[in-house]
Amino acid sequence: MPDKNLRALILGDVVGQAGCRALLLLLPGLVKEYNADLVVVNGENAASGFGILPDMVEKFLTAGVHVITSGNHIWQQKEVVPFLDQEDRLLRPLNYPKGVPGHGSCIVEIRGTKVAVVNLQGRVRMNNILCPFLVGKEAARKLEKETRLILVDFHAEDPEEKEALAMYLDGEVSVVYGTHTHVQTADERIQHKGTAYITDIGMIGTDDSVIGFKTSIALERSLTQLPIKMEAEEGPAAIHGIVVSLDVTSGKALSIQRIRTVSPV
Repeated sequence: MPDKNLRALILGDVVGQAGCRALLLLLPGLVKEYNADLVVVNGENAASGFGILPDMVEKFLTAGVHVITSGNHIWQQKEVVPFLDQEDRLLRPLNYPKGVPGHGSCIVEIRGTKVAVVNLQGRVRMNNILCPFLVGKEAARKLEKETRLILVDFHAEDPEEKEALAMYLDGEVSVVYGTHTHVQTADERIQHKGTAYITDIGMIGTDDSVIGFKTSIALERSLTQLPIKMEAEEGPAAIHGIVVSLDVTSGKALSIQRIRTVSPV
C-alpha cells in the first residue's frame, strides 16, 4: 500500500556545465536531506545555456531525476529533437501545436503511486503558441482519471500570467510552479483549494553571474542593445528549488518549502 504522503523535490533551470556539475554532485544529499520520493528538474539550459543534449538527459536520469521538464530553449540542440519522441521522461511544453516532436506530460510511478508531470509554456513576451490555460485544464481533467497527483511546470516570463494559471487550476492540480526567469521568488503558498504555488523556483547556476550567464556579456547587451549571444558562466553553482509534500489520496498540497544550497566546486 502506498504511503499517505509523497514528497517532491523540484529543482530549477540547470544552466551550463556549472549547473550540471552541481546537480550531479549534490542531488543524492538533497534527496536524503529532504526525504524526497520524486525528483523533477528543468533542464532546458543545461547545454551551454541553451537546450539539453541526449547524454545529459541520461546522466540526469541515472543520477536519480525522475522527470526532466524544459521550455522555449528545448529546440536549440538539434541532437535532442528526435530523442524527444524516444524518452517519455524528457518533456517539452504541452501547448505546442500538434505534430511537434515529443511529449508535454508523463506519468511516473513512485512507491506504488502514480504522479503526473505537465510542462506548459507562457505566451506573454514569448512565442504565441497554444493557450496554456485551456491546454492545461484539458490535461488536468484527462490525467485525474489516473492520478490526483499532478505537478505543473509553467515555463513563463510574466508573473501575472503565472499567478493567473495557478488560480485557474487551483484544486485541479497539486502544484503550479514557475520556471524560466532563473530568479527564485519568495511567494510560495498553498491556495484556497489546495494547489501549491510559487512564481519561480530559481535556477541551478552560478550566483556570480546574470541569471547564470556571463556578466560581461549581459552588460554589453544592455549597454549596446546588440543581440550578442549569452554564454553560461562557470564557477560554483547554487541549487534553487522547492520541496512539496502532497496528500496521495486528495492530491492536495500539504506544505511547500523553498530551498537553496551551494556547490563547493
